[in-house]
Amino acid sequence: MTTSRPAVIEVKDLSKRFVIRKDKSIKERIVNATLSRQHREDFWALRNVDLTIESGSTVGLIGPNGSGKSTLLKAIGGIIQPTSGTVRRRGRLAALLELGAGFHPDLTGRDNVYLNAAILGLSRRQTDLYFDAIVEFSGIEQFIDTQVKFYSSGMYVRLAFAVAVHVDPDVLLVDEVLAVGDEPFQRKCMDRIKQFQREGRTIVLVTHALDQVVDICTRAVVLEHGHVMLDGSPRDATRLLRKDFDVTSTAEMEASGPGTHARVVSVQPRDSAGNNVTDVRPGEDLVLRVTVESDQDLADWVLGIGIDSPTGQAVFGTNTQLMGTRMTTLRGRRVVDVRLAGLRLGEGQYFVHGALAQWDGPTFAKLSQAAPLEVGGTGRSIGPVGVADLTSEVVDAGAHR
Repeated sequence: MTTSRPAVIEVKDLSKRFVIRKDKSIKERIVNATLSRQHREDFWALRNVDLTIESGSTVGLIGPNGSGKSTLLKAIGGIIQPTSGTVRRRGRLAALLELGAGFHPDLTGRDNVYLNAAILGLSRRQTDLYFDAIVEFSGIEQFIDTQVKFYSSGMYVRLAFAVAVHVDPDVLLVDEVLAVGDEPFQRKCMDRIKQFQREGRTIVLVTHALDQVVDICTRAVVLEHGHVMLDGSPRDATRLLRKDFDVTSTAEMEASGPGTHARVVSVQPRDSAGNNVTDVRPGEDLVLRVTVESDQDLADWVLGIGIDSPTGQAVFGTNTQLMGTRMTTLRGRRVVDVRLAGLRLGEGQYFVHGALAQWDGPTFAKLSQAAPLEVGGTGRSIGPVGVADLTSEVVDAGAHR
């Protein structure tokens, strides 16, 4: 991705290898010393990663567990050294990489504030100026002189984040730790991150909260098995990742479910006249024509349909069990129409999906992103909810008496 803004992080051909030892004890290591290569395995967490992050951007690193996200963030932060390749950084960097990282358990919260600030490059005099604001932001004033080994995980995060955002960083690295705090503190953190964005600071974020990536990131990078699979818009990145998740989930469902011989073939949006459509207007009827098939007799089955946002967030869903409809035994191919009368979706793009489940049992087959659906509008509202009419006049009711 090209831009006129200067690069603050440059990752070139970066690879990181970890050695996994199969010896279970020190004794085994000594006994097998001459055969060490037979008792070790190389694991490449990152392979030939190239990444340039520009000043003022907010980049989300996303991917399944074990994809290399945290390893890449630690390499960017200088916490670990790459096996090969280079990382170049510019400006002051603050990192929240692991719960309690940089904290000494036997020191008090007060001492750890000064320790962390010193690690991040602040003098004691500078830390003195920020100290009250750090403690106030953390919300743990009454515990600031308690040893941090007695802190809860939420208290760790509060204090660590408070230090990180008050040391005036040019680049902020965050690795999932915000999920530990309670909801009010998470909102406070997000407000501070958005303030950083307005100030033109650079943020690199590792998270599994894909909707959060779409909400705050200007760019997203999908990692899988240590490789960059996509580097682009947050919507494209989260769509790709959720599609991969759905494929994996569907494969697992089909392998373990009771209906491994049945599947959803297609889901086609249609208008009330029976014509195939790709776009509708708010308030129009929509029919979802679902084609399913089974190689064997399938009794007590449930048909589900749904509408999702481009990032995979469920917007609407229902199924024949919720509607109180028992389906007759399925064998061979069958077409089922589900009518959604007066559907009022907000303007934007969506996807439809279909699924099969057992009555009072698990889902065993799903066809995600079966077809796109565009909902038109006037451009006067945002979000997945549509309304019958928006008045063109805003009436000021006056002061309350």
